[in-house]
Amino acid sequence: MEKYEAVLKLLLEAMKDNLPSEGAKEDRYEIPVGVSNRHIHLSQADFNSLFGEGCKLTKIKDLKQPGQYACKETLTICGAKGAIEKIRILGPLRSKTQVEILRGDSFKLGTISQVKMSGDLNGTPGITIVGPKGSVQIKEGLIVAQRHIHMTPEDARHFNVSDGQIVSIKVDGPRGGIYNNVAIRSNDTSALECHVDTEEANAMEISNVSKITIIK
Repeated sequence: MEKYEAVLKLLLEAMKDNLPSEGAKEDRYEIPVGVSNRHIHLSQADFNSLFGEGCKLTKIKDLKQPGQYACKETLTICGAKGAIEKIRILGPLRSKTQVEILRGDSFKLGTISQVKMSGDLNGTPGITIVGPKGSVQIKEGLIVAQRHIHMTPEDARHFNVSDGQIVSIKVDGPRGGIYNNVAIRSNDTSALECHVDTEEANAMEISNVSKITIIK
């Protein structure tokens, strides 16, 4: 009987050691955050007009999303009331130029800004972009990016969500709270990361080391 109890005790201890801690269980449902400042994605044609034929982007840092990176090159955008300088380009080049600003920037520029998902440019306003070799006037492409979460299909199954679904997220901390209208972007080329802009991050004291949880 004593031998049986000893073996049972060893088995229970082994099972306990293999179970995740409460903190580990919670970590499985936490999502890292990427805080995004205003930036520009350029088409090849617009890049040539702004920097000249034969120039190439200069990568200075890889971003968490696979294949995307921050560039050394910056640009100026001009609206009816003012301009904003040193807006960083993110690579690689895209099929269409897209300028992502903060909501407060629209007052300085004198433009109307719309909250849109990246790539959804129909009906958005245009803006003038000035570079070292020239300028371009895009007819559409100026947006305030909708907050969203990048994830793989496997991540989506883990969180029980689907591509295009709108969820809410919870932010902990002294100024934490809940953000609604957060879009799920799920595909095979994504890395798990929630994107908010600097205005949203400042409001809840979010940084690039913060983590959020999905609530529905």
